[in-house]
Amino acid sequence: MPYRILAINPGSASTKIAVYNDEEPVFSQSIQHSAEELAQFASVIDQFEWRKGLIEKALTDNGIDIKSLSAVIGRGGIITPVESGVYEVNDALRHDLIHARMHHASNLGGLIAREIAEEAGVKSYIADPVVVDEMMPYARISGIPELPRESIFHALNQKAVARIFAKESGKRYEDLNLVVCHMGGGCTVSAHRRGRVIDTTNALDGCGPFSPERSGSLPPGPLIKLCFSGKYTEQELIRKVHGAGGLMAHLGTTSVPEALDRIMAHDLHAMLILRAMCYSIAKEIGAMSVALKGDVDAILLTGGIAHSKRVTDFIANHVDFIAPIYVYPGENELKALSENALAVLRGERQVHTYVSAVSDDPSSVNDTSRPSKLRDWLISANGQDDVVAKSLTAIRQYLRKWGPRK
Repeated sequence: MPYRILAINPGSASTKIAVYNDEEPVFSQSIQHSAEELAQFASVIDQFEWRKGLIEKALTDNGIDIKSLSAVIGRGGIITPVESGVYEVNDALRHDLIHARMHHASNLGGLIAREIAEEAGVKSYIADPVVVDEMMPYARISGIPELPRESIFHALNQKAVARIFAKESGKRYEDLNLVVCHMGGGCTVSAHRRGRVIDTTNALDGCGPFSPERSGSLPPGPLIKLCFSGKYTEQELIRKVHGAGGLMAHLGTTSVPEALDRIMAHDLHAMLILRAMCYSIAKEIGAMSVALKGDVDAILLTGGIAHSKRVTDFIANHVDFIAPIYVYPGENELKALSENALAVLRGERQVHTYVSAVSDDPSSVNDTSRPSKLRDWLISANGQDDVVAKSLTAIRQYLRKWGPRK
């Protein structure tokens, strides 16, 4: 008997679901939500019962008996930072999804999965949520202690595409160094070193390249002045960063195909803005290659925007000196979710236990009265000091040959 898996991926304006018998898709549907329907809810979490009802109706209408399911898996939300993997939706995870620090539709994935799984008498999971955090400790530090860099990216699709590339290359994901770029409503660029994402941009609240609906990194001085100009409320400014920034702010659309059509009609402004977006993406790819010390096996471009050859060609022209480029258009997050659940059911992948935790405070790293993963990492990294010192000595000797600069 094949395993039957329900995968759930809630988005801002849709809820995508699919049912698989092992690897074979049985049914899939994208349930669209109009602005008028969403407006009746004060917050994302208030949409829970409504979206769950729509999913159950879609299953019933298509002859899918909930009792026939072997597992239910949902997209992970804004929870405590975790390592990559599959997590059962336990009470701690459920609590943190309900009381998430940021409102995001993905928070509903695990909650709906758990409710339907309980009705079916099976287990519920999430996999590779957007808060997968495998960053190097010093990649977290910004110039202001109160504003650390966070790992929030398209972990599910990036990890899935990286594994597809590894399989096609006849190698293990854990043996490769990759720069993976997801290009959709938000764009994230990440450095994958031997199966771990050691650095990444944060597409949720503005860090990295700008995208169809997000501002990306902004100049801090003018941003502060804008905040205190009295022209905008806090919510309006947040909306400018996430939802109404990027292409929307410049061109009044989030559609890359529409921007390309305007360029074909000799709209030079559209050309300028779209090229600027692609250029900002290329720069981040370069930055992530530095995180990998230039040892990059491949650059992978994925997401909906990767369907556009004009976009991928523009980016490739700027970064093809770094490593070979491979394009994986679109995203198949439902398939990736199902494959993770199937691997668990077959005993091929371990299930992690979710524990809500507080991140280490870098300023308290010297306080040995309490445990610190950050301190442990820094102490272990100290063992590499001899290698670093020898490298620096060789560089100094090389420079000394040329004498003082005049």
